[in-house]
Amino acid sequence: MEHQMQSPDELKTGTTTVGLIAKDCVVLASDQRATMGYLIANKTAQKIYKITDRIGATIAGSVADAQAIMELLRAEAKLFEIQRGRPMRVKALTRLLSNIMFQARGTYLLQCLVGGFDDEGPQVYYTDYIGSVLPDKFTATGSGSPVALGVLEAGYKENLPKNKAIELAVRAIASAIERDAATGNSILVSVIDRDGYQEVDKDTIMKIWKG
Repeated sequence: MEHQMQSPDELKTGTTTVGLIAKDCVVLASDQRATMGYLIANKTAQKIYKITDRIGATIAGSVADAQAIMELLRAEAKLFEIQRGRPMRVKALTRLLSNIMFQARGTYLLQCLVGGFDDEGPQVYYTDYIGSVLPDKFTATGSGSPVALGVLEAGYKENLPKNKAIELAVRAIASAIERDAATGNSILVSVIDRDGYQEVDKDTIMKIWKG
């Protein structure tokens, strides 16, 4: 994640986020390093956002763009719920994000993973700065994503139990931390299931990471 203003040609997305579908839940994970060129500008950057009680999103790209878009999605989702009397579905919120990015086409320098749970079950979508939407069982964004994807590819199985999915997500981010200079410091993990959005406590993450 870059922590300064840059042109599209100069932007290099430095971060790693992952999302995966497990048995009856979605797991989102990220590192916490924000960079400004070769400077580590922040060691506790928030890269996973709660959008609704059952939808979350990871961010990779411009900090300012990410904060603005996440707040917009929260507001639109809340307005939808007030007007319709029901929560926005995961696919609908992802399409809203895609439309925003497509209409701006290159104005917002941002990649997101949207994950959530509704009556269609757990879902994960990849979106990019021109509005692409790709559903997947597991995916990653950012400069450390090739390393993370290798770990996910080797360890992913259908219907992973929640605890095993959390372990896989932590290992994927930890591997990126080891090999990608723009990924680092700490790991965040969130789980979304029929009971809602929950953040995994730091002790659990550290036991997996350093165990």
